[in-house]
Amino acid sequence: MIDIGDTGIARTRRTLFSSARLLSVLNLDGPLLVGLALLALYGLAILYSASGQSLDTVLRTVMSMALGVAAMLALTHASPNFLRRISPWLYVIGVLLLVVVEVTGVIGKGAQRWLNLGFMRFQPSEIMKLGVPMLTAWYLHDRPLPPDYKSLLAVAVIIFLPVGLVAIEPDLGTAALIAASGAIMILMAGLSMRIVLALMVLGVGAAFAGWHVLHDYQRQRVLTFLNPQNDPLGTGYHIIQSQIALGSGGVFGKGWMHGSQAQLQFLPERSTDFIFAVVGEEFGLIGLLFLLALYLFIVSRAVWLAMQTNDTFSRLLALGIALTFFVYVFINAGMVSGLVPVVGVPLPLVSYGGTSVVTLLAGFGILMGLYSHRKLVKS
Repeated sequence: MIDIGDTGIARTRRTLFSSARLLSVLNLDGPLLVGLALLALYGLAILYSASGQSLDTVLRTVMSMALGVAAMLALTHASPNFLRRISPWLYVIGVLLLVVVEVTGVIGKGAQRWLNLGFMRFQPSEIMKLGVPMLTAWYLHDRPLPPDYKSLLAVAVIIFLPVGLVAIEPDLGTAALIAASGAIMILMAGLSMRIVLALMVLGVGAAFAGWHVLHDYQRQRVLTFLNPQNDPLGTGYHIIQSQIALGSGGVFGKGWMHGSQAQLQFLPERSTDFIFAVVGEEFGLIGLLFLLALYLFIVSRAVWLAMQTNDTFSRLLALGIALTFFVYVFINAGMVSGLVPVVGVPLPLVSYGGTSVVTLLAGFGILMGLYSHRKLVKS
């Protein structure tokens, strides 16, 4: 007599064992992969609504995700030694491409940020979201930590060279993200409180000095952040419409593809920078909490994986990738809800944007690869 229950349990165990073995062979972390997959699926549903039910936009995003997954699968097999060797080259190539953008880049929406490759447009600044953390980790891994003033000066050059090139495109949002990725690396290296306070003072001074070199529209973004009602039909229009969309969704939302602000096109940039407001309007507070829970799970799992690595380069780079992802989410959610100025940062794996999707997934591939190679690297 066959026990159907036992047979079913045995089959489930074999399936789970086979899946775990496949993930191990591919150097993938199951929980992190599930979190990324759920976020991507949720993001595609949101993007379909936010783009006005544009299948072309969704298909383009799916293609970008496929490229990102391919990059992720390849990079999970990259050893820390290999990543250390290519870090300077990736950084140099990224800087050179940023210079090329300044000379021959494609202009769109008033900014010169892209290179036309014929079959696609490519944004070289995305390379530096990985290039800066990788080179910073490469520079610091064989030096005493916490870093001394000489090391901090060298790291500052590594960070602010690409930040300056990206800022003059102009792309203040991406420049801020690159700067944040570098700042996270420095903090993870273990600075003393005295140096942290000194850097904060320098940062305030740099902010005052930087005010005079900002473009007029960038200054206006800061002023609008302080009081959007000063120009409700002009510079304050974006944030006001975003807050209306978030508030009108209530607890349960108006329903998928039934958000008036998004579907009637009152909400600007609804498929890119302000897609977080679409989630709030159509899925309500419940939908936003689910989205934030996915992000929290991904970041928490990524930080845990990073803490399991056992050499300085791997730990710094993995933590940099994990925490920079958190900064992306924080800045986008903050600017949409009026907590930070609008700087044009997409919502990770939800907003439309090809190069950004590939870079993010490639970063997670590096992180999982560093974790899977942890036993092969001596402290």
